[in-house]
Amino acid sequence: MSLSVGEVAKLAGVSVRTLHHYDEIGLVRPGGRTRAGYRRYGDEDVERLQQVLFYRELGFPLEEISAILADPSAGTVTHLRRQRELLSMRIRRLEAMVAAVDTALEAHTMDIKLTPRERLEVFGEFRPEDHAAEAERRWGGSAAWQESQRRMGSMTGQDWVRFKDEGALVVDGFLKALADGEPAGGERAMELAEQHRAHITRWCYECTYDIHRGLGDLYVSDPRFTAAYDSQAPGLAAYIREAIHANAERAEARG
Repeated sequence: MSLSVGEVAKLAGVSVRTLHHYDEIGLVRPGGRTRAGYRRYGDEDVERLQQVLFYRELGFPLEEISAILADPSAGTVTHLRRQRELLSMRIRRLEAMVAAVDTALEAHTMDIKLTPRERLEVFGEFRPEDHAAEAERRWGGSAAWQESQRRMGSMTGQDWVRFKDEGALVVDGFLKALADGEPAGGERAMELAEQHRAHITRWCYECTYDIHRGLGDLYVSDPRFTAAYDSQAPGLAAYIREAIHANAERAEARG
């Protein structure tokens, strides 16, 4: 079976002009032609196009892609393994950025006054203020937002490091509880949820149980939060959410 240039363009999500260009430079040439001279692409041609698009998405220039695919010792499996490693590297980088977004969003503030050295120590190359508009849209105008702006805008670099380190200890506790098979509604997980709520109250704003429930829901409804937690252990985001809800219900039952 062979496909027309239009069919391949639609299948691959590229323009017909792009396929014509790839043909002209010898990057992806159709394996056949109709009697009228129209391009026809076979399975091997489509597979090669897929490889080209993978490498292009990873940022490789077309000349380099051509050289990579011309390597006679590299078969399909070799290319897939190489692409997987490159994608994994990108994922790890993005996960690190998501974790930094997690800290900034959970703090409900972007007004961070740190020296360049302190910023590098706390956030690395990530710039929290780049996400200020989104944080403002989510929480702007609320009492919690105003309080977090006041508190965290005056934090020093050492304060930020302590804030992050203390939060990491709580998350580490959740990781260990999950690994040990502790139920999310059990005493150990609920105590960790209470520590999490107290951590936010201590550093950011008065985190009521209702607000805490909302944060827990955010961890599973917002894919960035979910990715940040689940990259450390699959299911961690949902586990923390369940523990937060169980802790809130326990507090309400106690009156």
